[in-house]
Amino acid sequence: MKSLLSIILVLGLTASIWAQGTTQSNVDLSTVPSRDTVQLTIYNSEDLTLVRETRKVSFKKGVNPLQFSWANTLIDPTSVRLRFVTSPEKLELLDTTFPHAKPQMLYWNVQSEMDGEATVEITYFTSGISWSADYVCVANPDETEMGFEGFIRVANNSGEEYEDAHVRLVVGKINLVEKIAQLANIKPEDVGKLEEGKRDQLEKQVLELAMVPQASRAAESAPAPAAEKPKEIIKEGLSEYFIYTIEGTETIPNGWSKRMRSFEGQTVPFKIQYRYRPAEYGDRLVRMYLLTNDEESKLGTTPLPDGMVRVFRQNGRDGLSFLVAQQIKYVPIGDKIELNLDQDPEVIFELVKARTWRDNVWMQINGTDVFLRVDEPGVQIEVNSSVVGWNEHNLFDQRIRNYTKKPIEVEIRRAFPGHVVFRSSLAAKSHDYQTVEYVATVKPGQKADLLYEVLQHQGRNAKQNNVTVE
Repeated sequence: MKSLLSIILVLGLTASIWAQGTTQSNVDLSTVPSRDTVQLTIYNSEDLTLVRETRKVSFKKGVNPLQFSWANTLIDPTSVRLRFVTSPEKLELLDTTFPHAKPQMLYWNVQSEMDGEATVEITYFTSGISWSADYVCVANPDETEMGFEGFIRVANNSGEEYEDAHVRLVVGKINLVEKIAQLANIKPEDVGKLEEGKRDQLEKQVLELAMVPQASRAAESAPAPAAEKPKEIIKEGLSEYFIYTIEGTETIPNGWSKRMRSFEGQTVPFKIQYRYRPAEYGDRLVRMYLLTNDEESKLGTTPLPDGMVRVFRQNGRDGLSFLVAQQIKYVPIGDKIELNLDQDPEVIFELVKARTWRDNVWMQINGTDVFLRVDEPGVQIEVNSSVVGWNEHNLFDQRIRNYTKKPIEVEIRRAFPGHVVFRSSLAAKSHDYQTVEYVATVKPGQKADLLYEVLQHQGRNAKQNNVTVE
């Protein structure tokens, strides 16, 4: 199917020449070809896509009128620009006009010093195009490695058809306020004081500069090689966001979505860990697949966009077992990918409170500043007194039964608010000022009792708000 814009441009040029009369009789532009290349740079955060298309146009000496129309599309007319890729020294854009009677159309008058063909580039912003990422992980039966594939789905509801398009994705968020302030040479807090039209104009300039790096402009305009080869995502570091180029081209009709392979990672190693983190996963032990976005894991060539991960396992009978579908956030190079498979029926976890006691109890005689520690020799408890401080001891047993055929690694991370002392023979450490973490291994078919004591200072005994590991 032909592009809507291509058809309009072909017909529009002929009509424009006819309307100009004999003053333009030496111009023959009735055979404008379709696009040579088209590139879509999609920025989800602002619902904007920068479109860059090239066409070869035959010019004749004199003034050449060109017509561009965007009827029934979501193109932003204020963003449409024309640039001469070849023979720019012989071509000049004289003016751009917007006919009042035809609000979805503009005219370019181009002065040419030659008879011949030249490549022009038309750029504009459009809404209605978005992308999403998804990943498919298939673990082997022994759960030691997995296939890891990435896909990008592009949805086109812009009103325009894009044939053989090069697709690029903006991952992250561009700091528009800061960059507009730099471009306008003002303070960031003054951006909101700009007139709306001026601010919108600067915003588009910022986005175009960000989405079309000057150093790569020439290379990106070139068509992709004709030979088929696997697609990959190429990263360009641009401060707080990244641009990915999906290799090759795809036709994305209006009203359709297209799923494209972005990369394929073979035999990616991963680790299994069981975790008890009530603040993150609730009061249960969950099973995790842990892998890292680095070269050692046969990944790490690029950050990974946020998206949906679907995890399967080969069941050993030429089939797959579905394990989990999980949304992940943007994963920089070197960061971990943590996939929560929820509880494992073959690993039983119990948190048992084995014993509770109190000591170091302090009383205050009501209406006075007199404090008495009740366990000191000779102290008599006054009837007219109240308990104002004590130490509470709780002895816990975290009991884990491993009914699998492999040893398992268990990581426990618990938060203890208040003034707490954590005592245990476990190799515990402070994760943060209120959280303790330790790791244990449970052999196959065995039970482990992980004992620890929590001493919590209460009332006037509490002097701080953190956990001390002993």
